[in-house]
Amino acid sequence: MEEKEELKLKLIKHTIYNIFVFIFILVIFGMFIFFMVKNNVYSSVDKELYESKIRILELEEIEEFSLNDIFNRMIIPKDIASIFPNDNSNINSSRIKQRLNPNIIVILRDSDEKITNTDLGRLSEYSNEVKFDSKNLDKIYEMTINEKYHYRGISFVLNEDPDSTNKYVQLLINVSSEKYLVSQYFQIIATAVAVGCVISIFASYFLSKKTLKPLSDNLIKQMEFVQNVSHELRTPLTIIQAKQELLLQEPNKKIIDKTEEIALTLNETKRLSKLVQDLLILSRADSSKTNLQKENINIDEYIKEIITPYKEIAEMQEKEITLDLNYKMDINVDANKIYQLMIILLDNAIKYTEEKDKIEIKTYNKDNKCIIEVKDTGIGVSEEGLKRIFERFYREDRARSRESGGTGLGLSIANVIVTAHGGTIKASHNTPKGTIFTVKLPKN
Repeated sequence: MEEKEELKLKLIKHTIYNIFVFIFILVIFGMFIFFMVKNNVYSSVDKELYESKIRILELEEIEEFSLNDIFNRMIIPKDIASIFPNDNSNINSSRIKQRLNPNIIVILRDSDEKITNTDLGRLSEYSNEVKFDSKNLDKIYEMTINEKYHYRGISFVLNEDPDSTNKYVQLLINVSSEKYLVSQYFQIIATAVAVGCVISIFASYFLSKKTLKPLSDNLIKQMEFVQNVSHELRTPLTIIQAKQELLLQEPNKKIIDKTEEIALTLNETKRLSKLVQDLLILSRADSSKTNLQKENINIDEYIKEIITPYKEIAEMQEKEITLDLNYKMDINVDANKIYQLMIILLDNAIKYTEEKDKIEIKTYNKDNKCIIEVKDTGIGVSEEGLKRIFERFYREDRARSRESGGTGLGLSIANVIVTAHGGTIKASHNTPKGTIFTVKLPKN
């Protein structure tokens, strides 16, 4: 229960973390897009204001040029010769004509910052609302007039001469349509970010659950593993302790009188030793430290050699072991590991067969792989067992396995050995009864 609560807490924390990450990315991305759009919308307006400022300052240097007349009329006339009666051969009238945008409103101010030109076009009736700050010059700024008209502008010094009538110029251009466009973009982006945030909640939960699933499965397996190891260790340790205590209660007894207790203690000690050895093999497999010492061996001859003592054991139990070896080639494997693999499969077959049952071992070549089959006509395995048979400590018949000295780790180790060789192992039903273990090993 505590582990499940811990997993739920991790799921919640992981989900919240993912939500914050998703929302942060969405907000940053949304802000980036918004400011890019905003800058793009206003860039042409700001460029026009800066260029107009430069052109006016250029015109201001021509003394004969009447700034008041030009600003009041908003554009530079085509017939510039009427304004410049003197020689003006160095002035390109067509170039000058294009320098002021008709949409730009030009405001002249004196040294007291009061407006000196009378015609402000559309701003004439709102002249009192036009703000001006002589400390904020040569920078683009925004201004709202009558709470609904939006302007962008720039102010600059026209004449440093204290006796001059006009000291400052203020250029304004209406950006109400641009402002509306930017606000629409903002609403669209804000809506998209909001929808993305909602989606991110569900996505975060889904991803967190999927991410934590392997951890959850591993935790469950770890719990089962610890419980099984504890159980497997407790039984022999309890027996050893009990028998040793009995021996201590009768210190004067001879060894011959206590051979049964001593033998049982030795058997349980061997069982503990095998369990520790099996756990060490699995531990190395988990840490990817399964080292193979490969060599070329004739697998058929090697299996014959391994089977020889087991055939005698099987005959003593009135069981039959037959060989059908047809691979007839060398294979590059770790001989010791293959020996261990075959011992596990043979031991498993002998344990779960009865008198008169048969065990058959076959080898053959298929798809350029060495196939090893171990068939028996024993008690067989259930459908659930076939799915879980290579799990650690899984045993179809726990009571019988314990009686035969099994730990439930043998087939897990077999799977580790085959996997380390780049092969596969699977269990299937043998018709009409029994089990087939099929090992596929690559040639090299």
